[in-house]
Amino acid sequence: MEPTINLSGIQQKFRSALADYYPEQEIREIFLLTAEQVLNYSKIDTFLRAGDSISQNTADKFDQILARLMKWEPVQYILGYTVFYGLPFEVDQRVLIPRQETEELVDWIIKSEGGKAADILDMGCGSGCIAVSLAVNMPMAKIYGCDISEAALAVSDYNARANKAPVAFFAHDLLDDTLNLPRKYHIVVSNPPYVRQQEKKQMHRNVLDFEPALALFVPDEDPLVYYKSIALLARKYIHDGGTLYLEINEFMPEELVRLLKCTGFYAIEVKRDLNGRSRMIRAKK
Repeated sequence: MEPTINLSGIQQKFRSALADYYPEQEIREIFLLTAEQVLNYSKIDTFLRAGDSISQNTADKFDQILARLMKWEPVQYILGYTVFYGLPFEVDQRVLIPRQETEELVDWIIKSEGGKAADILDMGCGSGCIAVSLAVNMPMAKIYGCDISEAALAVSDYNARANKAPVAFFAHDLLDDTLNLPRKYHIVVSNPPYVRQQEKKQMHRNVLDFEPALALFVPDEDPLVYYKSIALLARKYIHDGGTLYLEINEFMPEELVRLLKCTGFYAIEVKRDLNGRSRMIRAKK
């Protein structure tokens, strides 16, 4: 007689197999996401039904996902989606996986600007997580998003339609200063590439081997290259009295403040994330 397979035993298998890959808490979250995908269980279901037996076919599905995880593939790409600001987003290797600090940036904007009938542009929209979340939570606003990557725009457009979010997307290269934006905006937000090449050694393979480098890295010799272009564009295309919001490299807040001052912005505020790191900045035109 074969031993009974239950969810508790599979969770222990995940914990043992991934111990050298991720912290304990992250392994737990990965397992909960996997259980939701394979069994359609909520987190509470996974806890309450940990002792229930499951079929060999179901156990095989968990094993297949675990094998991919052990090759450092991010669980969000394996499952094909993630949740950001309470909304589902399709993600794959065409776009970055949205992070907690970006949720905090979105929350800052919504709480500061939520009731306004504003035109808002998300520069370098990627998966569309910022633009779509703003559209859903700021119904009085008109939301736009742009990106250099046609592949990313396809993902963001899908996510907008899936979340019934009215967002207009268009292609734009932030580094091409010969290109014009189609209109002026009251708010511009961006989470551009800002990771220096020298920081790669601190990063895990689940990021380096799978997430798009174009959306992550900047040259060590010019780490503010995107911010320079964004600041100049924002200075030109934000209405007087409008606001620029940026996600930033935690190691370079002072440099960003100087850049924005030199570009003509004022009332510059650096905000720390929940981990106490300087990860967001806003400025007025």
